[in-house]
Order: sequence, then structure tokens, then C-alpha cells
Amino acid sequence: MSKKNKKATNANKPFIFQKKNYVFLFIGLAFIALGFILMSGGGSDDPNVFNPDIYSFRRIRLAPTLVLIGLGIQVYAILLNPDKNRK
Repeated sequence: MSKKNKKATNANKPFIFQKKNYVFLFIGLAFIALGFILMSGGGSDDPNVFNPDIYSFRRIRLAPTLVLIGLGIQVYAILLNPDKNRK
């Protein structure tokens, strides 16, 4: 196949994702980032002192839940077919 034919076939291929897919991808990334931000911190400067804040609701339940929700949104965004209702 010549270079001209390769360029012509590549120009006709549509994007796999559309605007709706990217919106959901960025929403999922925001959930994941928020989960990791909520999970951070809670350390102690002195290793001999126990800090019970590491076992707070925010770090044990809320943050991992947000990360898992974000991953679920990412999977949904990848599998979403925005052209389904148009046909």
C-alpha cells in the first residue's frame, strides 16, 4: 500500500470516544483524585507516638469508596456508546 493510500484511510477513521465519553472520564478522574487526597495525611512525626486519626471514617471508608466509584465511572465511560440512541 502506498503512502497516499495509508493517509487517506487514516483520515476517514472517526474518533473512538466522543465528548460524552471524555466528560465521564474526567468525572471519574476527579472522584479518584478526591479519594486519594482524602486518604493522605495522618502520619506522626514521632514514630513512638500513636496517632488514632489514621483510623478515621474519612480514611477507612469514605476515601476508598470514592476511589472505587471513580474506577466504576471510568469503566462506564470506556464502555459508553454515545451513538446508540442516534440510530
